[in-house]
Amino acid sequence: MLDQLIQYDQELFLYLNNLGSENWDNLWLIITNKLSSIPLYLVLFFLIYKKLGWKGLLLMVFVTAAMITFTDQITNLFKYGVQRPRPCRAEGVMDFTRFIAPRCGRYGFFSGHASNSMAVAIFAGLLLKPYYKNLIFILLVWSSIVAYSRIYVGVHYPLDILCGATFGMLSGYGFFKLYLYLHKRYIS
Repeated sequence: MLDQLIQYDQELFLYLNNLGSENWDNLWLIITNKLSSIPLYLVLFFLIYKKLGWKGLLLMVFVTAAMITFTDQITNLFKYGVQRPRPCRAEGVMDFTRFIAPRCGRYGFFSGHASNSMAVAIFAGLLLKPYYKNLIFILLVWSSIVAYSRIYVGVHYPLDILCGATFGMLSGYGFFKLYLYLHKRYIS
């Protein structure tokens, strides 16, 4: 059954990856670049400062740093524990992949881009939901686009993305609860 799931995952990856075209490659390379999200983060910082003040912003920065560190480390634990080769390195897949990423790491299960972007989307979306009720949906769309970019550039399977996004959701929610606890205990 696991072999069948992996085969379906590879087939879906090849289908989605090969939908790409050279006309769109540069856009997806920008989207997949971690630095391209900095403007969004700056807007979120401003909104949090505006609604929660300096203390709330400072607490958010510390909790977010802990959250990103946590998701990165757990992602690496899974990547090196499972050791599933990325599509750009997998025999039988790499020859049919549109690989446009600048580099290809060794292992891909699960996606750090998907887990980190989803954790930020859930955390910031829940934190700002009392003030901007639809912001969370915008952040979820942003996170999904970032996650899909990893398939487009040829470095992650859909299952890597799905598992990374699920882990990111759980992490974002957990760190949101931690933020609320710390805010109530030390700031309120």
